[in-house]
Amino acid sequence: MPDEVFLTGATGFVGGHVLGALREAGYPVRALVRGDPGRLPAGPGLRAVSGDVREAGRLVPAIRGCRYLVHVAAAYSFSPRDRGEMEAVNVLGTRSLLEAARLAGVERAVVTSSVAAVGPIRGGRLATESDWAEATGHRGYHASKVRQERAALRANLPVVTVLPTAPIGPGDARPTPTGRMVLDVMLGRMPAYVDGAMNLVAVEDVGRAHVLALERGRPSRRYLVGGRNLSLAEVMAMIAQRAGVRAPAWRMPYAVALAAGWADELRCRTVPGARPRVPLEGVRMSRQRMLVRIDRARDELGYRPSEVEGAVDRAIAWYRAHGCT
Repeated sequence: MPDEVFLTGATGFVGGHVLGALREAGYPVRALVRGDPGRLPAGPGLRAVSGDVREAGRLVPAIRGCRYLVHVAAAYSFSPRDRGEMEAVNVLGTRSLLEAARLAGVERAVVTSSVAAVGPIRGGRLATESDWAEATGHRGYHASKVRQERAALRANLPVVTVLPTAPIGPGDARPTPTGRMVLDVMLGRMPAYVDGAMNLVAVEDVGRAHVLALERGRPSRRYLVGGRNLSLAEVMAMIAQRAGVRAPAWRMPYAVALAAGWADELRCRTVPGARPRVPLEGVRMSRQRMLVRIDRARDELGYRPSEVEGAVDRAIAWYRAHGCT
């Protein structure tokens, strides 16, 4: 039987699929859970551990005995009031967790980063693992992921980072921005789009890629894990066609979207408890051309992405089955 893995983020969208891939590969998993451990699926070879990455020093006894760490957990929000928490969880929490893992005797770690850490295409060239997005002077989720990955690669144990693009598929309950796009198109709540582009990937592929990175990844290496490069117009047309609805037809000028984002930012900063409706960070990212090459993951990990149409179908079916439409 493979050696035990300590996994964070198992109750999240990507983390849940990483958990499934680890169990399918035969790994016993010790999963860190904030709050109720009952949120984890029951089954042999899976044990829940209560704790918080912000108090990673207390996790050393819980980690001890695991040969590997797979760190997927992250604080995610576009709300201005949550930026401090994202820094505490994503950056400081990752740094502390990796040190706790080292003290507990972990031999190897895989850390989930993001395509946001490489940034958009430059001069018409697709982004690769040699690129780094700018984080200096910026706050928010995407900047925190840049700082998180840099901290992870400076840890005192072998670390491999996985950088998913835009995952899509079943189980995106919160949802992520990609899942929100699926829902909004399905419900006719997205009358317009900004002229950006993204790489879409099946979330199941992201889960399997973490296992490949654990088994075959080279220490201190970054691996972009993607599927297909598409314009936002193409993504929305695909979702609409497969959901049997009309696709958004109006391309909104970026200046209009940016003005709406700033207005929403001001509302969130001044109204207690307000949550973003037109998140400024999301608006800024929407016009970026987040297109990538995945050659390194193909060549070094043996990663092979599946067709994204199937993942779109599974996302639509999941939302319908769970009464989200």
